[in-house]
Amino acid sequence: MNRRLLMFLLIWLASNFEPAFGRPRSPAVEEAQPALLFSAPEIDAGFRELYVLRFSVAREQFAVWQEKHPEDPLGDVSVAASYLFEEFYRQGVLSSDFFLNDKHLLGGIEGKPDEVRAASFNRANQHAKEIALQRLKLNPRDPGALYALTLATGMEADYLGILEKRHLDSLRLIKQAEGYAKELLAVQPDAEDAWLALGAADYIIGSLPAHKRFFLRFGGIHGDKKVGLDELRRAAEKGHYLKPYAKMLLGLAALREMQEEVARKEFADLAIEFPANPLFALELARLKHESLPAASAQ
Repeated sequence: MNRRLLMFLLIWLASNFEPAFGRPRSPAVEEAQPALLFSAPEIDAGFRELYVLRFSVAREQFAVWQEKHPEDPLGDVSVAASYLFEEFYRQGVLSSDFFLNDKHLLGGIEGKPDEVRAASFNRANQHAKEIALQRLKLNPRDPGALYALTLATGMEADYLGILEKRHLDSLRLIKQAEGYAKELLAVQPDAEDAWLALGAADYIIGSLPAHKRFFLRFGGIHGDKKVGLDELRRAAEKGHYLKPYAKMLLGLAALREMQEEVARKEFADLAIEFPANPLFALELARLKHESLPAASAQ
C-alpha cells in the first residue's frame, strides 16, 4: 500500500466513521423487553450444531427461536452467523492453512463467495441490525440490542474483509464493532462474547505491517497482537455462544505466534467437545506431525 493510498484511507475513514461508543442517542421513551441473551435454549442448541458443521440443522433451531421472539435480534444475528460460518468453512478460512498465510489472512480468499449464501447472510444480518437499532431507540442500554450489533457489525467486517476483500469498509466496521462491544460490556459485564470482537480486531490489525499500523492510528484504528490474544483468551474461557469459536481463533492465532502448547490445548478441548467436527482433529494431527522432527532431534 503506497503513501498516497494510505492518506486516502485516513481521509476516507475520518469522513465515513460514525462512532458507536459514546454516540448521542434520543432519550428512551419506553423500556424494551429485557434481553434474554444467554437464556435461549434454541440458540444454544443451534450454535452447538454450527460447531459440528450441521448448518441447516442450526438454522432450524434458530428459526424456532425467531418464531417465538420476532422482536429480538438474537435470532436473525444467529442465522447470519450460520451463513458466514458455513461460507468460511467452504472457503477453508477456518484452518491453519488459511490463518498462517499472511496473503490470505490479511488479503482475503481467492475467488468469490457463494452468491446464495452471501445474499442470505446479508439479509439476516441487516434485519438483525435494524431490529437492534430500533430497540436502542427505546432503551439505549439494551444489552440484547448491543450484543446483536456487536456480532452483526463484526461479522459484516469479516465478510467484507475476508470474502469480498473490501478492506477499507471492513476497517470502518471493525471500529464500529469495537465501540458496540465496549458499550455492551459497560452495561452487561458478563457478556464475555464481546471480547471475541475486541480480540479479533486487535489481533488482525496488530498483525499488519508496522508502516500500515502507523497510518491507521491517525484514523483512530489501533491494534496490538498481545492484547488481542489476551482478549481472545478471555472469550475462550468465559464466552457463551461464541466460546468455541473464540477457542478456535485463539488456537489459530497461537500457531501464528509459535505458541504450540496453547494451540494444542485449545484444539484438544474442541476435539473432545465436538468430535464430529474434523477440523479440530485435523489441526491436532498437524501439530503432532510438525512437532515430530523436533522431538526426534532431542
